[in-house]
Amino acid sequence: MRPSPNVAADRIVRTAREQFGYDELRPGQQESIQAVLGGSDTLAVLPTGWGKSAIYQIAATLLEGPTVVVSPLVALQRDQVVALEETDSGGAVQVNSTVPSHRRDEALDDLAHGELEFLLLAPEQLANGDMLERVKAARPSLLVVDEAHCISSWGHDFRPDYLALGRVVGSLGHPVVLALTATASPPVRQEIVTRLHMADPVVIVRGFDRPNIHLAVRRFVEHAAKHQAVIEATQRAPKPGLIYAATRKRTEEVASELGPHMRAAAYHGAMPRSQRDDVHNKFMKGEIDAVVATTAFGMGIDKGDVRFVFHYDVPDSLDSYYQEVGRAGRDGMPAEGVLFYRPEDLGIRRFFAGSGHLQPDQLRGVAEVVAEAERPIPLEELEEDSGLSAARVSMALNRLEESGAVNVSDEGRMATHGDVSADEAIREATDAEERHHRTEQSRVEMVRSYAESRSCRRQVLLSYFGEPVEGPCGNCDVCQEGSSESSDAGPWPVGSTVRHSSWRDGQVIRYDGDAIVVLFEEVGYKTLSVELVTKGDLLQGVPEVGRRP
Repeated sequence: MRPSPNVAADRIVRTAREQFGYDELRPGQQESIQAVLGGSDTLAVLPTGWGKSAIYQIAATLLEGPTVVVSPLVALQRDQVVALEETDSGGAVQVNSTVPSHRRDEALDDLAHGELEFLLLAPEQLANGDMLERVKAARPSLLVVDEAHCISSWGHDFRPDYLALGRVVGSLGHPVVLALTATASPPVRQEIVTRLHMADPVVIVRGFDRPNIHLAVRRFVEHAAKHQAVIEATQRAPKPGLIYAATRKRTEEVASELGPHMRAAAYHGAMPRSQRDDVHNKFMKGEIDAVVATTAFGMGIDKGDVRFVFHYDVPDSLDSYYQEVGRAGRDGMPAEGVLFYRPEDLGIRRFFAGSGHLQPDQLRGVAEVVAEAERPIPLEELEEDSGLSAARVSMALNRLEESGAVNVSDEGRMATHGDVSADEAIREATDAEERHHRTEQSRVEMVRSYAESRSCRRQVLLSYFGEPVEGPCGNCDVCQEGSSESSDAGPWPVGSTVRHSSWRDGQVIRYDGDAIVVLFEEVGYKTLSVELVTKGDLLQGVPEVGRRP
């Protein structure tokens, strides 16, 4: 039986203090725990280092039944198991490809017999029918999806195996679902909720303001001048720090140039695992001053004394940017996040945003392979027959499943849906993919907007995540120059819904000087002139309906 929300508050605080050693809970933690204990599916969007793991640890302790935690990296699972072993929380075991089969069997037996509270595994483990059945037999009361933004096909951390988790939720009888992430703008939040089949979820967004991080954008015309500025800024900055670059070649070039002046290392996905692990471990131990990395470096990094995060190249979105910048200053001491910006550098991001989406013939090809199969077809066979990568097949299946063309069983087998016209379903899937593509392109424009805005940098970032800050922050380059423009006044409140005759409904994200930024479901982010919008009566306010927090 679950504790009622009214009874749970005191028990949450007492459990946090006595069992886990937390003197107090941060904003968003207690609300999230309370929602889970009340039986609500919950999405908690809290910044990196804010204690998201504490939410599921405390909630699970107060719930009857075991807890299954889905985590994308073996290192993350290991760290969480170690932390849980230091508490009297019922035991924790990780199950992944590095664990011998007899150890996995023992863990699953313990889970089924109520002798184990936490089972941590990777999403691909649940794609295994036998594993899923054994987890189902344990009747978990809580399913935790850590790093939940990996389910969003917008992010660079996208994991195709996460897309199957919605079906896992159904297979397990829909236990309470707790999704945790450190970065999720409104469209990413909506995709997480949809993909995980969360039922009327409580969505909690807290703590994105990191006032100790000085935010700045340095603008350049010539690439050589920008390159030299990054090198010089890194030499001057307190250490250690991170430099993010868009390409593997760039990471190696910059690390090599910094090498004579400091302990610097490159990091990217093409390096051997042993070499990557070596860089990671040395950085965590303080044996490296600067890591020059692609976005492959960062997930699971919890190092408090990072003093700077520099972006040599523009990021793919503000979601990625703020997650990466948030790796600085976790100890609360001053830190800086600087974007070294050339407008021409947006070209590579626009190219990546335009080249990754599904084509209509790919959607049709996957649908035809499923339709021509004489029996429900497993994912591995579909990948082989379609000639597409696992990531593209997974995305195509989700588009086709949403449109009704394909049914996907809990065991991960695909079959056509006889009640829906294939042509109609493929058109719907293609339209959905086009909407996704337009939104993805518009997110690149939001990076440009941030870099070129004359409003407080912190206001721009926080409003993007739905957490406006009161007044200019005083700790960014725009504020310190005294040139910050008003960004909080306009004809419709920030967060309200407006309607456009062609683009339909959208959410007011922020005001930037004389412009309004609106996120439309159909076309993504749009920056419009307030004067033209009001004179032309182009937007209409939409009355708010009751919504959960």
